[in-house]
Amino acid sequence: MKPFLILQLRPETDASDAEYASILNRSGLSPEQTHRIRLDCDDLPEGLDVTDYAGVIVGGGPGCVSDDPATKSPLDARIEAAIMGLMPQIIAQDHPFMGCCYGLGILAAYLGGDVSKARYGEPVGPSTCHLTPEGQRDPLTAGLEPTFDAFVGHKEAVQALPKGCVHLVASDPCPFQMIRWAQNVYATQFHPEADARDFEQRINIYKNHGYFPPEDAQKLIDHCHSADVTQPGEILRRFVRRYE
Repeated sequence: MKPFLILQLRPETDASDAEYASILNRSGLSPEQTHRIRLDCDDLPEGLDVTDYAGVIVGGGPGCVSDDPATKSPLDARIEAAIMGLMPQIIAQDHPFMGCCYGLGILAAYLGGDVSKARYGEPVGPSTCHLTPEGQRDPLTAGLEPTFDAFVGHKEAVQALPKGCVHLVASDPCPFQMIRWAQNVYATQFHPEADARDFEQRINIYKNHGYFPPEDAQKLIDHCHSADVTQPGEILRRFVRRYE
């Protein structure tokens, strides 16, 4: 079996390690079945060929693709350039891809879609999502509960469905919660890997990053622990089972 390439963007080691552990837990992968690269620490190998991997999973992070390039930190700019540099291969070959949160912005921006902070940002916590008619038929989402909660937290969002994409999951605050391009390229605005403990940690780590007023941190943590979030992890598990 080919390994899955897991690309991580979080510069905080504790958040990155927890995210990686959660991806393994929700997907059913073992460390030996993955090639993990922390893009905040390492460059992509020269000449990387995505077909050497069963699929590519991109985690979340504090960067925004819609930020003015002049204001992006060197680290955020380097991470974005690295992932954007893989997108021509992924799109040309319709190679299995799962972008989580930041990965949705990357996919939509690469396809020429409108990604901005104009509308549809969501506070940190659970968001009620529902399957679209297309989502009721897609292999990764068919048979899920038609309405389910997922963990979100993002300042930017896709403003309109990019050309050539299929709309799979929506919510009232943010219409584009999950999309598919062609047959095998997926992205979610929500975090399919996350549970309440992950979000408690992220709330504490990112409480001064502009996602929410810092004084609201404990209220948000309590809200996360009161939610029943199970269906998003099944999506990640199905992605791996489909392409392993």
